[in-house]
Amino acid sequence: MGPRINDKIFAKSVQVISQDGQNLGTMGINEALNMAYDVGLDLVEINANATPVLVKIMDYGKYKYEQKKRANEARKKQKSIELREVWVTPVIEENDFNVKMKKVFEFLGQGNKVKIAVMTHGDKRILARSRDAVPQLFERIIAIIGDKGTLESKSKPEERTKSIIIAPAK
Repeated sequence: MGPRINDKIFAKSVQVISQDGQNLGTMGINEALNMAYDVGLDLVEINANATPVLVKIMDYGKYKYEQKKRANEARKKQKSIELREVWVTPVIEENDFNVKMKKVFEFLGQGNKVKIAVMTHGDKRILARSRDAVPQLFERIIAIIGDKGTLESKSKPEERTKSIIIAPAK
């Protein structure tokens, strides 16, 4: 719902601004509407809370079009950062580790944040081994990433799934 225009304005008296920005003063709503219709434009409510209500004579269709165009331009310039996820195991083989790190560098290069999560499920033997392996794995990953990314957060020690989030370097 946008601003009220023309016959939808309910105030009895209004403060009128012309299409070129000149203050035309306070007048009745019918007089203001007639002025707008005489120049072939719309009367648009700018500030309904002011006393008297502030209205402007303008081409409302053109105004809406320009507003939409500005919003589209702002959306184009906006950069969205996604959180991409890479899963590893605590006892990962060297080649698998290199493939995962290649994917991490690709995501960081695209400007996305990367969550590296470690799967620590399985039997008790794997869980016991992974308690020592996970912190070492994270240290190794952070050392390899170096200045291409910055560590943003780590998971809490009591969480079952251990993870780190790495943001791209600025």
